[in-house]
Amino acid sequence: QVRLVESGGGLVQAGGSLRLSCVASGRSVSTYAMGWFRQAPGKKREFVAAINSDSTNTYYADSVKGRFTISRDSAKNTVFLSMDSLKPEDTAVYYCASDFIFEPLDGPTWAPYNWGQGTQVTVSS
Repeated sequence: QVRLVESGGGLVQAGGSLRLSCVASGRSVSTYAMGWFRQAPGKKREFVAAINSDSTNTYYADSVKGRFTISRDSAKNTVFLSMDSLKPEDTAVYYCASDFIFEPLDGPTWAPYNWGQGTQVTVSS
């Protein structure tokens, strides 16, 4: 079983940056895609970004393209989400996820099996 633990969330002003990390334990996720979702208060959880197992492909929601970057360090079972030019509408709990995928990935329909507990990101205006 895969355990995912997120870190790096916090409070930042609009225009600022944050870097989220997610460490996987329990078993290697080197053959899994990894990704990030987020859920704002009163809204459904939505896809943010994903990266395939060998880091050759990345996928982003339109709302974060050009501002967020997903990367992974497979040797450390870790995935990162670098977030720049943050906006108040990016405020949400951010969740790490992992699972097998068929590519090309359709992010909004991806339903990964493994989830972390989430980390809060708050962007003030």
